[in-house]
Amino acid sequence: MLVATPAFADGHSRDLRIEYGARPDFLISKMDDSPLKQQLLACSAQTAIPSNFSIGHRGGPLLYPEHTVESNIAAAQQGAGILECDVTFTSDLELVCRHAQNDLHTTTNIIVTDLAQKCTTPFSPASGDAEASAECRTSDLTLAEFETLDPKMDASDASATTAKAYLGGTAPWRTDLFVDGTQLMTHAESIALFDSLGADFTPELKTPSVDMPFNGFSQEDYAQKLVDEYKAAGIDPSRVWLQSFNLEDVLYWIEAEPEFVDQAVYLMDEYNLDGYSPMDPPTWPNTMEELAGMGINYIAPPTWMLVTLDGEQIVPSTLAVEAKAAGLNIITWTVERSGPLASGGGWYYQSIADVTDNDGVVFDLIHVLAQDVGVAGIFSDWPATVTYYANCFGLE
Repeated sequence: MLVATPAFADGHSRDLRIEYGARPDFLISKMDDSPLKQQLLACSAQTAIPSNFSIGHRGGPLLYPEHTVESNIAAAQQGAGILECDVTFTSDLELVCRHAQNDLHTTTNIIVTDLAQKCTTPFSPASGDAEASAECRTSDLTLAEFETLDPKMDASDASATTAKAYLGGTAPWRTDLFVDGTQLMTHAESIALFDSLGADFTPELKTPSVDMPFNGFSQEDYAQKLVDEYKAAGIDPSRVWLQSFNLEDVLYWIEAEPEFVDQAVYLMDEYNLDGYSPMDPPTWPNTMEELAGMGINYIAPPTWMLVTLDGEQIVPSTLAVEAKAAGLNIITWTVERSGPLASGGGWYYQSIADVTDNDGVVFDLIHVLAQDVGVAGIFSDWPATVTYYANCFGLE
């Protein structure tokens, strides 16, 4: 299917072709035989179309450097109807797309440039029992300096004895094949790009690594500036899903920006609390009813918090059941981020590790999240998988 006519990174405009590529078929082939597998196989001839159920997590970072122009074009080509810019700021208070304010040492080439000396913690080589390390923040740089950096896959080599070697470490199930010539983005540039791709927007206000206020820039100023850039671009609030792990940010938007609050999303990081369990409501800092009572309409827990096992069946967790009972909409993150699943799937599959023994389990998980939990969307590092499922089941 052809949609939109964006300006690509090479400066040329061309139709955006929506296609799944080979990965969904590969994953389906790995599934244990089941009615779901047969239904997915029956959709093999369907036409790929964009779906807001499919959300690009930092674009398509399974194969492309995250938060780059090219990563997001790849996600849109896979039918992601919503694209994400994680938002942080530079020393001159300009908003840029980075997963964390302090990730430049693993996501760009900064430590082998003249800007390395500006890093909060310059590169230190591995020595003895000490691992190689660095910390470089967007707030260490002006926007003009940030824009001179080259993106790379998010990785580092802790055994490195040189800055150049530290830039390695890409996971073997990812690739550096599509790194060359990729481009960083400001938040405003992401708005223009996503709009040209025909996609909607889900910016996440990242927790600063610096103390706030920073150079007179308060947390409220930061939250407001994010919204103001959508207003300046003339974007309809119905196309924007604001996100934050900081509940106070979401409550600020509810108070200050009523046109944007219907889809403001509280990202849940309660898993960081000692003793927390999505199966045990007394361990929750807020009940689902309390969150709804604050005016929150959307929550976004990680996938594992929404599911558990009943024998060998994947079923909704207590958190998922109570969230729906409270009338909360749910978005979840992130599939396609765990690499091969044969050994249990790691962090994102921790609540269903006992049945996670092949790559096809990702479709079993997506199916339960969609049909039993009733999520409104799923973030993916390779959105084609979620798009294929959404198209097969008629999820727009």
